Amino acid sequence: MPVATVEDTAEATLTVTEGLIDDYADLTGDDNPIHRDAEYASETLFGGRVAHGMLSAGVVSAALADLPGDIVYLSQDLDFENPVRPGQTVTATATVVEDLGDDRIRVETVAETDEERVLSGEAVVLSLPHEGE
Repeated sequence: MPVATVEDTAEATLTVTEGLIDDYADLTGDDNPIHRDAEYASETLFGGRVAHGMLSAGVVSAALADLPGDIVYLSQDLDFENPVRPGQTVTATATVVEDLGDDRIRVETVAETDEERVLSGEAVVLSLPHEGE
């Protein structure tokens, strides 16, 4: 399997539902009522339920995993720009922007809905050839 190189791009998509938000909260233990309680959330600056920011970041992780090579996360910085609401589809794009040497690459990461960018950032990952090939 080849490794990722500059300008390689990968994408992942996830439709967020109320059930998915509840499952994520159950999995992580993050029971913030902004995510879980529609009545409570309606009285916040969001005006309703929103997905956990890290749920959108998970879509970024899925995009990174689709880059060539065995991908190993080393670091990620994220700016959460807009909320994701139930019913929206998040599309994350990972674009390799720099070869850092020693199998490390710098990747621009972005997630968007049809309406707007929801997060952006930068990851550093290892992109390794698969040992079995």
